[in-house]
Amino acid sequence: MNENRSLFALDGITGMLIATVLLLVILVGLSIWSLNVQNANMANFYEVKDEQSIKMFGSKAEDHIVTVGSK
Repeated sequence: MNENRSLFALDGITGMLIATVLLLVILVGLSIWSLNVQNANMANFYEVKDEQSIKMFGSKAEDHIVTVGSK
């Protein structure tokens, strides 16, 4: 049998805590990043011009979308 076991080895409680803290840090970082991106783009709205002439195929978005609010 393996008698050389440790409760605080990286495959024990310590490893589980490191993985949990790492996942929580990643979650908080991505949440903060998404809030910053959303706040940066909340005033950047657009308007569609000449919507009757938009074709299902062959129309480019930049021909019909006008950015109204930008930095």
